[in-house]
Amino acid sequence: MHRYSAANAHGRDMHEGVDVLEAAIATNDPAEIYAVTHQALASAIKVIARADDSAGIIGNACRRLLVLHPRAAAAAKVPVNKLVDWMMKFQFDDNDVDYFELDPVAYAPALGEVGIASYRRRLAEVEARLGPRPPTDERWRSAHSHEWFTLDWNAQRLAVLDHDIDAIIRTHARDRKVAAWLEDTAEAFEEIGEIDRAIDWAKQATDFDRGHQSLKAADYWCRLLEEHRPEETLEARLRVFRRWPSSSTATQLHNAAGERWADYRDEVLSSLSAIPRDAVLFALLTLKEPTFAWELAHSLALDSDQTWNELVKAYEKIDPLATLPIHRRLVETALVEAGAQHYRLAARRLAKMRKVADGTDRAVEVDDFIADLRETHRRRPRLQQEFDRAGLP
Repeated sequence: MHRYSAANAHGRDMHEGVDVLEAAIATNDPAEIYAVTHQALASAIKVIARADDSAGIIGNACRRLLVLHPRAAAAAKVPVNKLVDWMMKFQFDDNDVDYFELDPVAYAPALGEVGIASYRRRLAEVEARLGPRPPTDERWRSAHSHEWFTLDWNAQRLAVLDHDIDAIIRTHARDRKVAAWLEDTAEAFEEIGEIDRAIDWAKQATDFDRGHQSLKAADYWCRLLEEHRPEETLEARLRVFRRWPSSSTATQLHNAAGERWADYRDEVLSSLSAIPRDAVLFALLTLKEPTFAWELAHSLALDSDQTWNELVKAYEKIDPLATLPIHRRLVETALVEAGAQHYRLAARRLAKMRKVADGTDRAVEVDDFIADLRETHRRRPRLQQEFDRAGLP
């Protein structure tokens, strides 16, 4: 299972097995479904501990089993003490892996009030054995960092289960020094239906700073508004664009503006002109104006080869010959680095150039360019081979 391909194949088999279990839970014997799910989860944890799961396929199968397990436990009416014992062992005593969490909210139907009370006592016993709680910013260095993380996670989820406003803020926002923690608080409030609080905390996360966590929170804030206060969405999207101008935030503003887009077009394009790549992509992909995007690319001195590549695909339908200089530039860039992949890409682009120029007065120019490249790179036999395979002169 250490081989990447073998791990991926096994992961796909695991997903098929979970598909079968999910389909069977409504019609088969609950005790049997739970027994199979429980054993499958135990086996999956052992597998992922020893597998190369770089692709995440096995991990995702494990997460699906972790979602299914509490449902199966509730349907099978698993004895509460037995279930609590397993939950504690899985989180604190299992040495195979320590990067999966159990959600007590999901297990609440199976545990009931008595089981949840027992589970809280067991968590308190673990915490009592650990000694003084280390400061948040030093917890990862603690010898019991995993235990503290697991206890904190459970405290968050139990606060959600209790619909305890103060506890949610205390466990999720912590010392309010990280934007992501403020967004976590918002998500917890959304989960319990406290939408106004969720919107408020998402906005706090948005306004925290200009970092990537605040940008992520900004999108969440806007999505909450779209669903619950649609009349506020446009102003929020405009605020986000002004704070983080990019093709992505411009697209979101464009979508929110609808028929009012003309009111914001000049401001958006002016702001994006400082970021040529984003300006061109916005014009090309969102506004669907390839000619305008082409003009912007030249006037703003676009230097992103990836963006030029996307642009020529669209603009060659309008003026194929005009794209030849850009194709030439991209070929030269591809050949800066040696390697079969670079040679192959260059050869394909050159073949494209010949097709575009065929029958025009630019055909000789393209063939001369190819001849110059063959001469310049005459000591690269693999390049010559790729050119030959592409049918280049």
